[in-house]
Amino acid sequence: MMDIVGVAAMDEQLKALVEEACSHPPGSAKRQRSLTQIIRLATPKLWRESTPHYQDALQQTWIFFCQNICEAKTGQQYDPERGSVTTWLNAYLRRRLQDFFIDTQKQQATTVSSQTRISRSGEAGEVIDPIDNLPANPDVPPILEGVLRWATEDTSEELRQVFVEGHPQVNCQTLILRRLPPESSWKDLSAEFGLPISTLSSFYQRQCLPRLRKFGESEGYL
Repeated sequence: MMDIVGVAAMDEQLKALVEEACSHPPGSAKRQRSLTQIIRLATPKLWRESTPHYQDALQQTWIFFCQNICEAKTGQQYDPERGSVTTWLNAYLRRRLQDFFIDTQKQQATTVSSQTRISRSGEAGEVIDPIDNLPANPDVPPILEGVLRWATEDTSEELRQVFVEGHPQVNCQTLILRRLPPESSWKDLSAEFGLPISTLSSFYQRQCLPRLRKFGESEGYL
């Protein structure tokens, strides 16, 4: 009974914070403070799983949240009459995880098919990568302005010093900036740097995302 009461109280608190956030102009400090409070409260209630693309999906979810909680910029605006904030976020998060899973399966199938063609003909055929990220609004949400400034300035030069072995140009600063809206797809980055998507994605998850998360926590975003 207490759990049910606790969940209901949390939902009401989040609903009030949404109303507060949306009562302030986009980009204002007051709206950003309310959005940060919502993120803090909602994060422990979000779906969690230990899959390779979970952090990417979570990042997309928070971007979607900032862009559509008060105004419909890249999707349907949040409607409190249809469900709680966490229900809305979890639905989006699971869809992104499903997209990543499907894309991974397609990529693996394409790779196997390509290898089969090579082994049979001795010539490498064109491999069409099916991964194509969701379109993103070019306007950076207020909550990500600090991330953009932090990664661009890189005052400690830590982000530039952490790079894929043998490829200093493929560093955390570059990848974090390129994955912010309007984000570059892994397919485009792979073609640009001449590295496999799996290498770039794995490096991003192991080296870049932990630093991004650490910054977000230090600023109270997470």
